[in-house]
Amino acid sequence: MGFQFHCQSCGEIHHGMPSFDAAAPISYYAIPQNERETRCELGSDDCIIDKASFFVRGCIEIPVHGEIEPFSWGVWVSLSEASYQTWRGAFDLAARDHLGPFFGWLNAHLSPYPNTINLKTRMHLRNDGIRPYIELEPTDHPLAQEQRSGISPERAAELYALMMHD
Repeated sequence: MGFQFHCQSCGEIHHGMPSFDAAAPISYYAIPQNERETRCELGSDDCIIDKASFFVRGCIEIPVHGEIEPFSWGVWVSLSEASYQTWRGAFDLAARDHLGPFFGWLNAHLSPYPNTINLKTRMHLRNDGIRPYIELEPTDHPLAQEQRSGISPERAAELYALMMHD
């Protein structure tokens, strides 16, 4: 039947593993809206700001105990220009997981956690057009701990409620 949970905030039964993502890196929103058209190149998978800051969209996947599908955060990471160019050159390749991983900085604010901006990451390319896997540096940050240790189904439901109802 797949993952389902009872939301403590709205009382509804929700079906499917929750996932959340951001349409743009947090740095994009720091650019005044009237300047974004000239200073930013925002695509569905990448963003360049002022021809000097490079961002790629990927997924932080959190294992959920007893479930096959992970809880997923769609996030953005900043990369060096060289790493970005390697990613860009491999974007249309079916086989690209042999490249990298690439060091990056998390460029996303995930509100259920203490400050997530600029956590250290490693971006792993995946084959067949799947967005990169974002691995957080193993630290004591709660998000990094959850990525390493996984979460309970109840925690997945809690994260959903925090994001949708808080």
